[in-house]
Amino acid sequence: MLAASEHGGLLHAPDLYMEKLVVGVSSKSAVSLDAPVTDNLRAIAGCLHRDVEDLVVIVLDRPRHERLIQEIRATGARIRLISDGDLSAGIAAAVDGSGVHAVMGTGGAPEGVITAAAMRCLNGEIFARLVVTKPEHEERCRAMGITDFRRTYTSRDLASGDDLVFAATGVTDGTLLKGVRFFGDGIRTTSLVMQTNPARVRFVDTIHIEQSGTVKVRF
Repeated sequence: MLAASEHGGLLHAPDLYMEKLVVGVSSKSAVSLDAPVTDNLRAIAGCLHRDVEDLVVIVLDRPRHERLIQEIRATGARIRLISDGDLSAGIAAAVDGSGVHAVMGTGGAPEGVITAAAMRCLNGEIFARLVVTKPEHEERCRAMGITDFRRTYTSRDLASGDDLVFAATGVTDGTLLKGVRFFGDGIRTTSLVMQTNPARVRFVDTIHIEQSGTVKVRF
């Protein structure tokens, strides 16, 4: 995955963890990173005209998320634990019909910036806050011009550019993209390319043919 912008359009985030809450367009005005998990899930359910029990929340399967997982389960919402890839999970939360309604937890800050670029393209939202717990974390932030360590960032803060481009290619099968598929004389990939100006989302199905190979295409 990658995100690109005109100069200065993407926050140069330090290599730290970041608290994240990612939701789709219908819920982005109803949730807050400071609100309890229960309140946020009830708000999301209300915006989607669903019961909380019908919601699916993606969380990275990490020991640091044990309490978060308990709080989500206590509401009755369903959890989908993933081993990695909270960025692609965030994109799924912003796409209607993906079966994912929110992403919660902490993950890498640079990945949060890339997610923000995707949210700008999809009109979803990410709320994020750097996890600064040590003096060396503060020094790293100051070196990048960040002095407010408790600031809550939105997609517009993290990816402020007017001309944003986001691109991703599936490696393994996921909610939105199929993984790389190998066959006799080639490789098949599925990619997603989005941009803000003009607003456009494209899925690209590509067959990479080995030199002098022949390919039988099945649609």
